[in-house]
Amino acid sequence: MPAGPHRPSEECRRIFALLSEYLDAELPLETCDEIEAHLSDCPPCVEFLESLRRTVELCRSFEPGEMPGPLSEEVRAELRQLYEKALRGRPSGGAP
Repeated sequence: MPAGPHRPSEECRRIFALLSEYLDAELPLETCDEIEAHLSDCPPCVEFLESLRRTVELCRSFEPGEMPGPLSEEVRAELRQLYEKALRGRPSGGAP
């Protein structure tokens, strides 16, 4: 008979909270041993760890594009005019 859906235990929740630090090797050896003992008997936690590991790798490989330059004075003036127009259209005395 197949097992029912896994319900995360308090231990799973505790492990989830530590996995980022675990992947970054920022935890004491004793805590790493506890995590590894839990992972040896909890496939859903292993799956979550692998997903987190892949996510971290993808984020580290991402190189953002070139940052846009500052807005020109003309664009800044236009935005300022639109903002002031929007403020004039609001009812006075009301909350923002």
